[in-house]
Amino acid sequence: MRINYFYQLIASHLSILLIALLILSILFVRYVEDFAYEEKARELESYGQQILRELESPRPGSDLQTYVSLLQAQRINFIVFDQQSRVLYPFTGAFPPVELTPQEWNVIEQGQTLVVNRDVERFENTVTFVALPYVDGEQLVGGVLLASPISGTREMISELNKTLVTTILIAFAVALLLSLLLSKLHVSRIQRMQKATSMITDGHYEVDLPESNFDEIGDLAKDFNKMANKLQQSNEEIEQLENRRRQFMADVSHEMRTPLTTIAGVIEGLRTDMIEEDQREKGIRLVSDETKRLIRLVNENLDYEKIRSNQVTLTKEEIESEELLEIIQEHLQLQAAEKGNQIKIEPERDTVIYGDMDRLIQILTNIVKNSIQFTENGQIFLRAYKEPEQMIIEVEDTGAGIDVAEIDMIWRRFYKSDWSRGSGQFGLGLSIVKKLVDLHEGTIQVESEKGQGTKFTIRLPHK
Repeated sequence: MRINYFYQLIASHLSILLIALLILSILFVRYVEDFAYEEKARELESYGQQILRELESPRPGSDLQTYVSLLQAQRINFIVFDQQSRVLYPFTGAFPPVELTPQEWNVIEQGQTLVVNRDVERFENTVTFVALPYVDGEQLVGGVLLASPISGTREMISELNKTLVTTILIAFAVALLLSLLLSKLHVSRIQRMQKATSMITDGHYEVDLPESNFDEIGDLAKDFNKMANKLQQSNEEIEQLENRRRQFMADVSHEMRTPLTTIAGVIEGLRTDMIEEDQREKGIRLVSDETKRLIRLVNENLDYEKIRSNQVTLTKEEIESEELLEIIQEHLQLQAAEKGNQIKIEPERDTVIYGDMDRLIQILTNIVKNSIQFTENGQIFLRAYKEPEQMIIEVEDTGAGIDVAEIDMIWRRFYKSDWSRGSGQFGLGLSIVKKLVDLHEGTIQVESEKGQGTKFTIRLPHK
């Protein structure tokens, strides 16, 4: 069975209040009742002691009639009895001789006052009575018994109970009103959070719950807003990544379609002898080039995934900076010459770079290939020099440059930019460069201006 939290709060508040009031009322009534009986017993004991003093005076009983009239006006009766429970005074009483139990006689014989708060058997009405020992010299003669009906005490307690019931009802009504207000306040806060949760479930992350430091619900709202912001950011990143993935798949499909179409066409021409004999060598060369292009595409993707998933282990060593730059110059000089470019190296003498030789060649090759592609009849400079805490490698060209708005985005995988697709043609070249520099615990920065060239600066730590 489902019970709304609103009603649970009200029920819990009222039940706790009701239980507390009932317990307090019972304890209070019990305390007042005991107190009233004890006061009545003390009053009877005081009158009894006065009667004993009259009995012990030179003229015993001379003024007892006065006490009879006085006590009867207060609905108190008394008798003087001997050890055989016979009434010695008054000779005509309001109640017959009282039979005391052996235990009660034992109390009197020990010289103590017997107190019975409520007795319902030995009198016509329920009474409170006390019995004081009556001693003549050192001889126990009997006792003095005073009794008063408890009806007055009961009436007082009954009035007290009525007052308590009225007080409980008023407190219950006030508590119900406050409980309704507080429960509505708490439930409304929870309902706002529930609504926000439903919005997030439906994919709407633009929620803003009221925050406060008043209680745990306010703290929960604060954490909920943080969670919603994180989810929104993650969702935006996922959407961006998905868009890039779609764009990447479209780019890869386009890149693969062209060489595959070329390969398929050349093979079909060779198979059907549609390509003339003097053109066959050219067709085979074209198939080889397109095949290499496809292999490069696959390798770049595999290489990026290995680097991203930390499957690449660097083998670091001390590398002569001049040797490294000469390898890049020699490897790419012919490619640069095809576009009228010159590669110049400017290594600082006797400088050593600490890193993985193969991966550093891969980094510089990717960057220089991009520079070659976007530079015509210009120059590409490779520099290496030492600073106190790091080694600096620079690749600077005089080419077309990069738009300032694109500089921060060229490192993103799948980002389609004419500049960043230069080396691998699939938007992976500079992504691989960034990951490899990070693996070397280094940094890479780009400075560029459209039409003014580009400079990459790589900083690698010493050993």
